Amino acid sequence: MASARSADASPHVPIMVAEVLRHLRPSPDDVAVDCTLGGGGHALAILDRVMPGGRFLGLDVDPGALGLAEARIRAAGHGPDTATVVHADFRRLPTVMDAAGMTAANLVLVDLGVSAMQHDTPARGFSYKHPGPLDLRMDQTTGVPAWQRLASFDRDALAAVLTANADEPHADLLARLIVERRPETTHALERLIRVGLRGALPDLPRADVKMSIRRTFQALRILVNDEFAALDELLRVLPSCLRPGARAVFLTFHSGEDRRVKNALREGLRAGTYATIADPVVRSAKAETFANRRAASAKLRWAVVRA
Repeated sequence: MASARSADASPHVPIMVAEVLRHLRPSPDDVAVDCTLGGGGHALAILDRVMPGGRFLGLDVDPGALGLAEARIRAAGHGPDTATVVHADFRRLPTVMDAAGMTAANLVLVDLGVSAMQHDTPARGFSYKHPGPLDLRMDQTTGVPAWQRLASFDRDALAAVLTANADEPHADLLARLIVERRPETTHALERLIRVGLRGALPDLPRADVKMSIRRTFQALRILVNDEFAALDELLRVLPSCLRPGARAVFLTFHSGEDRRVKNALREGLRAGTYATIADPVVRSAKAETFANRRAASAKLRWAVVRA
């Protein structure tokens, strides 16, 4: 697990805070849930608006990030009586809410981005820009790291993962390279892809090579953390956790998760679960995009439960 010190070295800047608040519309006495607490930036902004009288529940699957976020929340004066923080996968939201004594929420936020604390901590293995083990687990207290998962994959199975999880156009070639070498570190995987693509496809632009590297890390991260299954389950159970007229906001960062959110919200609209949903999708303001490159790929989708 990343230490508090290493995580603190890269403080997470919450994305699209103004837009999140605009579509969640938190008010005093509301019951609010943040399914992906991260650095706690969104949580603090929401807490400021649901008090007095409100209750807050924050979840995160990463125990290191959770501890830092809880410390920020407590330092801001929000005690356990009003702000509950739980180490949990958000697919367990109904169970976690029940344990916290919450029957339903007025607003729910789901920020699906990887935080700067995770991305910029070398021991976590989320970024090829830092040398470190090819781990990629959100929760390093459970499961196995990516390099161990790769040991069990053959070429066809890995190509299917790269395609399904990241729409990687060179999935077959990359799967062959990875299965032949079985890289165990971030730099080994990055070099394998970069050198392999340039050797096999010498006319491929460098920007495309870089995108394939990013997509491969993304695909392996999704695999290791079972992210799509967790998101699908959250989308299935979420309506049962919301009060009539409640609002839900999702921040997505790549096509795979965005498709799932978009399709689930559209199906909920057709079924009459949601009264209205985001159309079109909301993007970050130009000033934020220039100031924070992580915001460039963000898409905000929202839904309002039928009253």
